[in-house]
Amino acid sequence: MVAHGAVEDTSGTSADHQAPVLHPENRTHFRLFRNESEYKIINETKSMLEESGFYWGAMKVEEAHHKLKNEPVGTFLIRDSQQTNFYFTLSYRASSGPASVRIHFQGLRFSLMGSKVSFETLFQLLEHYTSPAKKILLRPCRKQPVRSLQELCRKRIIEVSGAQSIEELPVNPIVKDFLRSFPYRL
Repeated sequence: MVAHGAVEDTSGTSADHQAPVLHPENRTHFRLFRNESEYKIINETKSMLEESGFYWGAMKVEEAHHKLKNEPVGTFLIRDSQQTNFYFTLSYRASSGPASVRIHFQGLRFSLMGSKVSFETLFQLLEHYTSPAKKILLRPCRKQPVRSLQELCRKRIIEVSGAQSIEELPVNPIVKDFLRSFPYRL
């Protein structure tokens, strides 16, 4: 198993082969990955989250709720879960005030805790809850409130063409790479 963010020290001092030791400064609150596929999905998800602008990383629930307290209903952000058996948490502004729900990752699929609906990616989950039919999540709370023109263009291209059409677009390979780096409407 692979520990997220953990570095093993295998320099045992005795001739016996001792189990690897994880130094406290290299430990993480994330659970061990079950397999290589899980590791790959979570790393790819984290990379795309960092691209999204609404991923706040290691943020405590109190901080997230304070951040969302004066935002419009439906504003949301993603942060690292403080619980060891979850990777991410969705914090959002509900009509009753800020709320948080853990994002469950099991069987290589994402779902909100308590929901039976699951998705291949975290972003498909978010798009589901931002859809006109659901209207639970309305807009992301970004670290940088002003998005670049490139990001805005990418969002619009994905809205109009769809992520599945990126390869067919009459643009150069560099633009296609940029579109693939975050192929979601969020």
